[in-house]
Amino acid sequence: MDQDAEKVELLNAFFPSVFTAQASPQEPQTLEETEKVWMKEDFPLVEEDQVRDQLSIHGLDIHKSTRPDGMHPRVLRELAEVIAGPLSIIFERTWRTGEVPEDWRKANVIPAFKKGKKEDLGNCRPVSLTSIPGKMME
Repeated sequence: MDQDAEKVELLNAFFPSVFTAQASPQEPQTLEETEKVWMKEDFPLVEEDQVRDQLSIHGLDIHKSTRPDGMHPRVLRELAEVIAGPLSIIFERTWRTGEVPEDWRKANVIPAFKKGKKEDLGNCRPVSLTSIPGKMME
């Protein structure tokens, strides 16, 4: 096993040990069940122009890497006019159902060195790269 593969194995074993217990996933409900609970005025409206602004103007660094969902920030920015509508619908449905798209729940976890000896795994912190639309929804 080469040195990089060894590091990956060590970090894979170490990072879970520093996390707290995982919350159990919420049981999915049908749209009809959640619509009985949520009235339209109870959840935020997600306007298409808000989504378009987030994709094209605010905080999308096109020099960042591709995320686990396979979408590069540059693609999202350049297609903002086209995808703002469908994304606003997905956001609305997510609010109503409480069900987050599976791709938005995936993350690439990479080690970020903090300080001290690089050999000590406690000197690295896990950084999660997550879906940009998922982060926007947050």
